[in-house]
Amino acid sequence: MQPYRETLWPSPWVIIALALVVPATMLVLAPVSLPAGVIGAVVLYGGCLALAFGSAPRIEVSGAILSVGKASIPLAQVGDVIVYTGADATAQLRTKLDARAWLMIRGWVHSLVKVEVTDPADPTPYWLLSSRRPQLLADAIAAARSTV
Repeated sequence: MQPYRETLWPSPWVIIALALVVPATMLVLAPVSLPAGVIGAVVLYGGCLALAFGSAPRIEVSGAILSVGKASIPLAQVGDVIVYTGADATAQLRTKLDARAWLMIRGWVHSLVKVEVTDPADPTPYWLLSSRRPQLLADAIAAARSTV
């Protein structure tokens, strides 16, 4: 079985939005010193990009484990896997959300995968994950579960 891997990198509009720290930094530091404003803006923007890309979570299905960021669950403890897109995904995040659910949501990814947790000792009813390729993730979990 081919393992599934996906990293939820920030979208281009997030990178553009982060660029707003440049004029904000210039506005604060340029009156003190123009070189300090330019250097501060470049350093702060670089730091924001490093944080955005460095904190991008990875979703991985390999062997008998589903790993999302630093969390992982054995596929033997996984039940139904459901894909949500569009208005259904929005409803899952609003009116249908269980407060006990484990979430890994990124605002720039608009589709979700709901992974039911069947472990009776776990109080978490399900995991709700953002995914750019939700059907491939659901298929990878199903394929890996069939070999467990």
